[in-house]
Amino acid sequence: MSTIFLDRQIFIVQKPSIVWPEYVTNSIIEVFIFKIYQGREPVGIFNFFRKQLIDVIEWVETENGILSYRFPMTDCEIQNGAQLTVRSSQLVLFVNEGQMGDLFEAGMHTIATNNLPILTNLKHWDKGFKSPFKSDVYFFSTRDQLDQRWGSTTPIVFRDKDYGALRIKAHGTYSYRIKNPKIFFSKVSGTRDFFTTADLEGQLRSVILTNLAAYFGKTQVSFIDMAANQMEFSQVLKTALAPSLEEYGLELMNFLVQSISLPEELQQSLDKVSSMRIVGDLQKYAQFQSADSISIAARNDGGAGAGIGMGVGMAMGQNMLNNMKEGQAEDPMETIKKLHQLVKDGVISEAEFNAKKIELLGKIK
Repeated sequence: MSTIFLDRQIFIVQKPSIVWPEYVTNSIIEVFIFKIYQGREPVGIFNFFRKQLIDVIEWVETENGILSYRFPMTDCEIQNGAQLTVRSSQLVLFVNEGQMGDLFEAGMHTIATNNLPILTNLKHWDKGFKSPFKSDVYFFSTRDQLDQRWGSTTPIVFRDKDYGALRIKAHGTYSYRIKNPKIFFSKVSGTRDFFTTADLEGQLRSVILTNLAAYFGKTQVSFIDMAANQMEFSQVLKTALAPSLEEYGLELMNFLVQSISLPEELQQSLDKVSSMRIVGDLQKYAQFQSADSISIAARNDGGAGAGIGMGVGMAMGQNMLNNMKEGQAEDPMETIKKLHQLVKDGVISEAEFNAKKIELLGKIK
């Protein structure tokens, strides 16, 4: 305990209440207390006691989805010789007054001028430094951000090489990671304390859908081929999308198409076209359109529609029989199976199917 006399006032200083640095003498303490007593804040000395020296810099990821983290530096300075810990799935970037500095990869690093060449140049440390310094420190997670979802909210138009212009919907998943922290910092995350996958989700979804529309617009592919070879098609799309993500400092690690579908009305038409091909295409697509229109009429109320539908069904069956007589000696049982498929697709009625089935079974010897 010390007794200090200032301006005829007695101050009792309880030294253990403040940890004074070794070079702080009684005279400095006297000035410090005197300025507080006079109601003036001692700018240099008082700010010194408020600041904290950082000798360990590290970040432990406590949850998934964090892409960047700003190390807290309020009222703090980095001590010369401080230890920087960069874990295997991290990168660290020093930023001085908005200017990007040195980048550290995984490992234990001692902060000194020999491993801060860019920061040394920015701060003009010509002959090294020994005093504390301020700098913003940003951690970036380089882990794969898995199970990110994409999907088309509206159909994408593309020209199918078999069926012409079609509208499709597609969805799937993708994964990415930070590849270039400096690009990511300057274009995406900036000076925010945290930046997460949720913050980036909307932008990446727009990038993916825009590039998909552009890809389909300049190439002719088959919807059937896409649906049958989704893994191969996924790889093609990954190659097409990767450059767009690189512009944000990201690497597209995986891209999967989980589902490709047509709008319901187009899917029904495609199913009927496939059914026509099974039984021999009925003089190509023109006859199919006619049969489809009459089938709709047959489902309307009234005997006329039903009669038309029955007539078309009998004509289709007669067409099959004519093919058999002309040398296409198809097994009647196979023909019955094909006709049954037409019933499932709604092309012919159950009554039409039964009539032709009886006729075909009569041909079996």
